[in-house]
Amino acid sequence: MNAVNPILQLHKQRQLLELEYKAEREEFQRQTETLGIERKVKRGDCWYPVQAGRSYYNSLNQLVVELTRTADDTDIEHNFEYGRQVMFFAVDALGTPRYFKRTGTVSYAEPQRMVVAVPDAGCVAELKACELLGVQLSFDETTYRLMTAALDRVARARDGRLAELRDMFYNPGKPGKFTFAPMSFPWLNPTQEKAVNEVLRAKDVAVVHGPPGTGKTTTLVEAIFETLRRESQVLVCAQSNMAVDWISERLVDRGIEVLRVGNPTRVNDKMLAFTYERRFEAHPDYPKLWAMRKAVREMQGHRRRGDAGYHDKLDRLKSRATQLEFTINNDLMASARVIACTLAGSSSRVLEGMKFGTLFIDEAAQALEAACWIAIAKAHRVILAGDHCQLPPTVKSLEALKGGLGKTLMERIVETNPQVVTLLKVQYRMNEAIVHFSSQWFYHGQVVSAPQVRNRSILDLDTPMTWVDTTGMDFKEHFVGASFGRVNHDEALLTLNTLHDYFEKIGSQHVLDERIDVGIISPYRAQVQLLRRLVRGTAYFKPYRHLIAVNTVDGFQGQERDVILISLVRANDEGQIGFLRDLRRMNVAITRARMKLIILGDASTLTRHPFYKRLYNYVASLKAPQQQDYSQLPPSL
Repeated sequence: MNAVNPILQLHKQRQLLELEYKAEREEFQRQTETLGIERKVKRGDCWYPVQAGRSYYNSLNQLVVELTRTADDTDIEHNFEYGRQVMFFAVDALGTPRYFKRTGTVSYAEPQRMVVAVPDAGCVAELKACELLGVQLSFDETTYRLMTAALDRVARARDGRLAELRDMFYNPGKPGKFTFAPMSFPWLNPTQEKAVNEVLRAKDVAVVHGPPGTGKTTTLVEAIFETLRRESQVLVCAQSNMAVDWISERLVDRGIEVLRVGNPTRVNDKMLAFTYERRFEAHPDYPKLWAMRKAVREMQGHRRRGDAGYHDKLDRLKSRATQLEFTINNDLMASARVIACTLAGSSSRVLEGMKFGTLFIDEAAQALEAACWIAIAKAHRVILAGDHCQLPPTVKSLEALKGGLGKTLMERIVETNPQVVTLLKVQYRMNEAIVHFSSQWFYHGQVVSAPQVRNRSILDLDTPMTWVDTTGMDFKEHFVGASFGRVNHDEALLTLNTLHDYFEKIGSQHVLDERIDVGIISPYRAQVQLLRRLVRGTAYFKPYRHLIAVNTVDGFQGQERDVILISLVRANDEGQIGFLRDLRRMNVAITRARMKLIILGDASTLTRHPFYKRLYNYVASLKAPQQQDYSQLPPSL
């Protein structure tokens, strides 16, 4: 592999990031100007109408207001989460939205209620005075500024640890290792045990490559636990709030003291209990700080003319409040063993000036490289975990994607320094027939099933994978817009009929007694929303609705179900399959199933692509599990 100049590569990354920034900003402006409110609501980017409720100052001294969604849109999964920028609008008698100048930031969001930090009391008054109020996601300048600044910082580094890591990650080298006899972890399998040991030995970098169902999170939690025997504190990050929540919850279950900077996606008592805000409010000095802040606000709101000492009094009170806030923050940081946040969240003011011996980045294959550098600047060594054969980062600019913006730091390190990578090879989720195809195509046949799941099935003599071919049924796809993609009404109905028939085969009472859960997946948002409406509107599925989840491939990342149905949608004479060509998405979709996978699609359209042709032939070759020897299946079916 030829040596590259990392500084030139980082400058190129910055240019590509600028392209992505412009593309996303232009797309946002276009949608704001052209998309109607109803379309934005269906996309999950808008709530309308909403009711502005109580307002108060939170523990971070931010003025927040509660917004409640008054329409029943629970079948539409919204995209509001902690840290997202939002803008407000009022709708006039003609149905035209008027946008407010003031914007806000989501503090946390539930399915029907959201708490938003706003700039001042005037904004609260404006919201409460509005009869027809709406809120929508705004274009997020902040994250782009943070990523751009991080790339500049790394490119400028001339010496020091940041420069060393940069040069090591971009070129083949010899990352340092400690030498010690391998530690034994009897509760882990051999590749998991090796991964933990490699993390502990790494002086600079290690990569835990975790294919679906191989216990990546279990391995990472163990590696963090063992690292904390050697270090007082570590930083744990991921690209999304959901991924941070997941690893944080597992660490808490392991008995580790976690401080979650930023609010969780799923708002429940367990998750909230270890957030920075809750811990801050629970500190014994917080009532004193709250009283000081209240006094500051009252002084600012009731200044008397001729009060010569006003500014001195106000400055003294502010100074005392700041000092007390600093003390509380130091206490919280000192008592936590793990600081957990998103990659962008690592720039939070509450972490200002902090350095960590080790940074763990979970789901590293879903994060743009620039986002990783935000957190790496705070660390001495870096451990990445993820799977670059599953969902990639989202890049909206085709030009930036072609230029290489979608290539992650994890992929770069895997290429330049493969010796630091440990592949987890035993999966605990799927029937062997399901994992065998994924293993052959994506992982060189190295991923195998644990004995306890190899033949798992719902029905005796059931074929684990089925392809319901719609060729010749005259099903047609319809384009419904760049954001929603495509929809296939007939295939959606067939999907529900197929599930109905499978439930009847299992026995309805057996489904309920055994709590057999189902995931219905489609790559296209329009098809997902149609399927959700059909499930909600079909009387037969009413007793099973709590067992059925319908979502996009991205929405099912990290999840699993007993039964998975995949509606592929595409059906045309030209063999066009659009972004189904991103095979990593199909890897995610296929590997969500524990016991039964049902694929619905037009084989005549899809099998013109070699991946789908091989998948179709593979499924056709399967027999019942008791009769099948998967080791004898040729890799090139």
